[in-house]
Amino acid sequence: MNQVRDTIPASAAPAAVTHYENFPVASWLCPPQLRAPIAAIYHFARTADDLADEGTDSPAQRIAALQAYGADLQRLATEDETVMLARTAWPHIFAPLAAQMQAWQLPKPLLADLLSAFEQDVRMTADQAFYADGAQLQDYCRRSANPIGRLLLHLYGVNDATSLQQSDAICTALQLINFWQDLSQDLPRGRHYLTNGDLSRHQLARSAIKPKASALTPAVRSLLAELAAQARRLMEQGAPLVHRLPGRMGWELRLVVQGGLCILGKLDAMQGRNLYQRVKVGKTDAPGLLWKACWM
Repeated sequence: MNQVRDTIPASAAPAAVTHYENFPVASWLCPPQLRAPIAAIYHFARTADDLADEGTDSPAQRIAALQAYGADLQRLATEDETVMLARTAWPHIFAPLAAQMQAWQLPKPLLADLLSAFEQDVRMTADQAFYADGAQLQDYCRRSANPIGRLLLHLYGVNDATSLQQSDAICTALQLINFWQDLSQDLPRGRHYLTNGDLSRHQLARSAIKPKASALTPAVRSLLAELAAQARRLMEQGAPLVHRLPGRMGWELRLVVQGGLCILGKLDAMQGRNLYQRVKVGKTDAPGLLWKACWM
């Protein structure tokens, strides 16, 4: 459920989407005709994220709510839609989404993938389970992050295979960046994304990963540097997409990419201290982001 919440400086982020981490857009560049569908997608995902994360509900209650939410989603654009809209617990979400689904033919499976990822987070946190390897973690990213990029490309009418692959690389990179950016906050919550395979490769026990300075051994430092480098490679693989997208969307994506690279630069400079300190992009970084975006 986490993605780069600080990738875009506050001055560049829209008021409507400043607190949903999986929404890597700087919509002050968004064309007016796309604001309604983007807002509908955002509020759908934001509400699902809250069902999974906020409040005091038990894991079973969270899963039941997400499944009910998903069942309502599946009734959109079917003969059951009218009945669903009359009785749903979330009319303020599904009524606007229904209109935008009809207007833009939004791919319902991408929205369902987000719910699948949210539910998986709830289950894994409750069970204190962890990902076996990078392939499992990237499959989670495929559902938790990549759908947002693909939905935005859909709205812009971009659907060629190369663009979709590059979008996936950027979105997965952003998701991974946030994992490593937020270690100090996620470790105490019992939710973090260091895989068993990564720990084993560096001969580390999971119990050795603690959000405190004394836990930053050379092996932990090496692991965190490796993970940041993996995210950078993905971002660099996806970055050429900025040259394939027209007008405002291309400029918007430049800021997203540069925001992610900025955080990676800060993680590199911290040399593993992100284990116990959270790094973020601030207002002072905005001029540099804009300059680098212009020169991409």
